[in-house]
Amino acid sequence: MPGQSQAMPSPQMDGRYLHSPTPQRCPATRTAVRPAPCGPVQRLLSEPHTHPFMHLSFSTYYTLISAALVLLVGKFLVQKIKFLRDFNIPEPVAGGLVAAAALFTLHQVTGATFSFSSDLQSGFMLVFFSSIGLSANFSKLREGGRALVLFLLVIAVFIVVQNAIGIGLASALGLDPLVGLIAGSITLIGGHGTAGAWGQVLERDFGVQGAVTLGIACATFGLVIGGLIGGPLAKALITRYQLSTRSGQAHDNQAPLTEASPNAEFEYPDQNRLITANAAVETLALFAGCLAFAEFMTGYSQGKFFQLPTFVWALGAGVLIRNTLDYVFNIKVFDRAIDVFGNASLSIYLAIALLSLKLWELAGLAAPLMVILAAQTIAMGLYAAFVTFRIMGRNYDAAVLAAGHCGFGMGATPTAVANMQAITNQYGPSHKAFLIVPMVGAFFIDIVNAAMIQVFIKLLH
Repeated sequence: MPGQSQAMPSPQMDGRYLHSPTPQRCPATRTAVRPAPCGPVQRLLSEPHTHPFMHLSFSTYYTLISAALVLLVGKFLVQKIKFLRDFNIPEPVAGGLVAAAALFTLHQVTGATFSFSSDLQSGFMLVFFSSIGLSANFSKLREGGRALVLFLLVIAVFIVVQNAIGIGLASALGLDPLVGLIAGSITLIGGHGTAGAWGQVLERDFGVQGAVTLGIACATFGLVIGGLIGGPLAKALITRYQLSTRSGQAHDNQAPLTEASPNAEFEYPDQNRLITANAAVETLALFAGCLAFAEFMTGYSQGKFFQLPTFVWALGAGVLIRNTLDYVFNIKVFDRAIDVFGNASLSIYLAIALLSLKLWELAGLAAPLMVILAAQTIAMGLYAAFVTFRIMGRNYDAAVLAAGHCGFGMGATPTAVANMQAITNQYGPSHKAFLIVPMVGAFFIDIVNAAMIQVFIKLLH
């Protein structure tokens, strides 16, 4: 892509920067903090001492085994620790952070380094984004009606605001503007999956070292903060505008959602979803079609004006295949199978990504990063209170939608649903909110976010 710089190998992986008898030029990479220290003395002081025989490389099979163990540890931690359950911390994140901390400790104590299969990680990432596209049945736009489209536009505008804040503060603090984009909609709207995907692109194509690590950290922060601010904000709006009595009367006559209702997967996220072998095979064929299309388009668009990351092509292929089958051939896609494969792929992908974290790369970014994330938190609360709530009608449903917006505006759709449940459990149901937020958060916003991120990257380069 024109204007892109090519990342060079990191100095810590190359012994010649430490032991060369003659001075070496600094590698032509972009670093998160500018200006980056340079020179053999700095490298000698800052880089860990590693021994070639202390590097452990995990093959595909052992990487998968390690990821499965991480998920089991995460499941155990979420079951036993109330804090993790209350803030909807995903099992792969909980287990992965423990694994990353353990590997970091081993690295600091022994100098050992670890590498895991990147091919496996990339494959699961593409399957996850394909599942988002395959879930994008645009007939659901009609189901949500005008309110869904309006809410989607509100979120789209907020993406611009979020990225502008991130890029502006990053530049003001002396950071690479792309770091501000990472601390913007890439991680806060996009979540861990988008953080890892774009992090790889930024590291490979733009030389932003530690982008994946930074993205995972920001996404985890967003999950916690999104769960903290959504409920109190909605309660404040309900109290201030005295919505609880009117909303309770308005919604008392509506039947509560059951496990058989259309939105059961969002009201009851832990319910079992039965699939058949035939449905599994058919779904795998759809995923294979998405990945094949993504691979072809990545190669075909190389160096052209419409060049996009592979995972964006995979998402787009899913949207195209799903709606072609629905509207042209009248073939119904088995959503439950797509959901199962997509969630499983995301979990394994996150587990591998967290196993590959290099936590020491974040040391120099801690203070400026917290400044940016604090500003993003304030902006999210103000936007939800003064824009989302007002545009969506200034009523009880709008207050619940504002809580949901805080959830996936800083974290993820499960956080949004948890925020809304905390409100509806106390003040009464809001079927409108539970219809709109999951559909927007599940796939529509990912499509809009991917397009906006691409625009911002092109503007910066």
